[in-house]
Amino acid sequence: MSTSDHSAFGAISLLPLRPDSPSLRAEVVLQARPTAVDSALAVARKLAATGALPGVGSTRELWEALATAASIDLGAARAIEPHLDAVAILEQARQADLPTADAGDETWGVFASEGGDHPVIAVRGSGRWTLKGTKQWCSLAASLDSALVSATRDDGRRMLFAVDLHAERVRVATSDWHARGLTEIPSGPVRFDAVAARPVGDAGWYLDRPGFSWGGIGVAACWYGGAVALGRSLYEAADRDRPLVLMHLGAVDELLQGARRALQEAAVMVDAGTAVGADGRLLAKRVRATVARAAEEVLQRVGHALGPAPLALDGVHAKRVADLQLYLRQHHAERDQQSLGSSVLDAGLAPW
Repeated sequence: MSTSDHSAFGAISLLPLRPDSPSLRAEVVLQARPTAVDSALAVARKLAATGALPGVGSTRELWEALATAASIDLGAARAIEPHLDAVAILEQARQADLPTADAGDETWGVFASEGGDHPVIAVRGSGRWTLKGTKQWCSLAASLDSALVSATRDDGRRMLFAVDLHAERVRVATSDWHARGLTEIPSGPVRFDAVAARPVGDAGWYLDRPGFSWGGIGVAACWYGGAVALGRSLYEAADRDRPLVLMHLGAVDELLQGARRALQEAAVMVDAGTAVGADGRLLAKRVRATVARAAEEVLQRVGHALGPAPLALDGVHAKRVADLQLYLRQHHAERDQQSLGSSVLDAGLAPW
């Protein structure tokens, strides 16, 4: 077995899967190769059908599947993760006996960024909801069937809605995506012009539910998997006659092991029911910060150790670097650190 074939969580501390549980890792390793987006979305649907949801006893398997996909191809993971998040949101609303939609066999995204000149508003009339405005950062909108879209009601409260992306009044802008990383995942704006929408949850529920924090850790699992792939490239290039490369390899091992432990501990806490409310939000901020910092340093150290050759001559490696650099910007650096510091202070007791 080559280093690119095993689980991104590594063999050192991987716990055995339960005999009655589907092997999400094997599912991803076999199918999530560097392929077209539609192939990655097919994997996403298959994973969702196995019950790949956080907080129901298999959170570690779910995040491991995402990390393993990312260690093979970050573009594939970037397509898979939002679909699984959307399916989890719909199921969480159903379990809470709140308005929801049936995920069916459709492909889903989650469009919940805020801002822009014409933010999306939700209007209720004649017994139904419609959405109007432009939503920014809508990944794969032209390739998906449906999406969960956040919108602001006339009372100023935010609410989540399920929208058919094939509807006539949905306009997807595709010309604004100039990224050099994640080139197969265009994430441009989408215009909604009085588009029919089905409510999912109540006002404010989307942000307040425990799964909001869990979804953020799932994204961090993807970052981790991308960093693992770069770490493996460094490992394959290392030998005892290159002491500086060995130094970087040791540092990368330290970083990845710390990130792995943070993710595994978080998975245990989510399934134990302790990662809810303020505790869940604090946990997500800590884990995302830990993994993001590790991934950024892995990028730097692998670049220092290997030099320009793989960036210029190895297409797979160059893509991994560009993909991870862009994906990591979902972590807002110092702004997220400030938010973490505020949450630590709000807890009222030094945690260390």
